[in-house]
Amino acid sequence: MTAINVTNVNVLDNPSKVTNPLQFEIQYECLADLADDLEWKLTYVGSAESEKYDQTLDAVFVGPVACGQYRFVFQADPPDFSKIPSDDVVGVTIILLTCSYRNQEFLRVGYYVNNEYAEEELRDNPPTEPKIDLLWRNILADKPRVTKFPIEWDQVKDEADVGGEQQLAGGEQQQQEGGQFGVVPSSGMEGATPVNAGGDTDMQMD
Repeated sequence: MTAINVTNVNVLDNPSKVTNPLQFEIQYECLADLADDLEWKLTYVGSAESEKYDQTLDAVFVGPVACGQYRFVFQADPPDFSKIPSDDVVGVTIILLTCSYRNQEFLRVGYYVNNEYAEEELRDNPPTEPKIDLLWRNILADKPRVTKFPIEWDQVKDEADVGGEQQLAGGEQQQQEGGQFGVVPSSGMEGATPVNAGGDTDMQMD
């Protein structure tokens, strides 16, 4: 069985300027005492062309974790847009929120993100070089893609968990081979096995 069950992830300050920090309120329950820390990480997929443009925005360690209910706000600085190809700054990309235990990733929550200008004139006639200070970020918070992976928890092999994908909070369930998230390459959602309908997929997203 799993030791950590994430019950809710709420995207804060959304929509927002792309220069503002990203904020996620995370709620989870610990079902068994854990000796080591949980690692939460936020990754921005800079381009669908190559993983080299992915940016780890922040990583935080929480723990050791005892049984109980937990809530915290994960805040990270926005990506460095100077390291992203100018053609990929405006438009749709992905943000990945992941959690690992002892270097084993067991949870990945992916969100589509749309960066666009607030002014219609700029949307219709975008400048050659993106004007970062005029861009707004809209995270599609109501359509997360949650992928779970089986791991070993403190010498007890997590055989009951089956990795898989599910689109939650109003989105229809999807089962597919692998774990590619939309058209974004392997840095997105690769490596998941098909979802088990009876598995632990009860997360509610706001």
